[in-house]
Amino acid sequence: MKIVVGFKGTPEGKAALDWAIQEARQHAAELFIVHSLRGGTDAKSETDQVWQAREELAEAEQRLADAGVAYTVRKYMRGKSPAEDLNDVVAKEGADLIVIGIRRRSRTGKLLLGSNAQEILLDGDWPVVAVKAKE
Repeated sequence: MKIVVGFKGTPEGKAALDWAIQEARQHAAELFIVHSLRGGTDAKSETDQVWQAREELAEAEQRLADAGVAYTVRKYMRGKSPAEDLNDVVAKEGADLIVIGIRRRSRTGKLLLGSNAQEILLDGDWPVVAVKAKE
């Protein structure tokens, strides 16, 4: 079994990673951790985002190593949305499942800002597990 996890160092991203680790242990699955930054902003902002992502991923990799599950980390900053990057990895790896973290949003927020979760759900042909962070 192969599981793709959308990861960011938010409470929702960490909850998705924790859920995926438990699932990987139960099914001897391989995890593909995907961290996606859109890019295209100014150089300082992108540099700051990359350093933050490195710290977040280092923490995630320590959790994965401690859990003893097989994993691969994919880092992207190529102008695609996180949803596009996740769906690309699922298709390329022949993964069985995507795990994402979600947060509560207002109706207006959903309408105006769009939603990576919605894009993942609507554009892919594979199961998606959406995990909420504990409050």
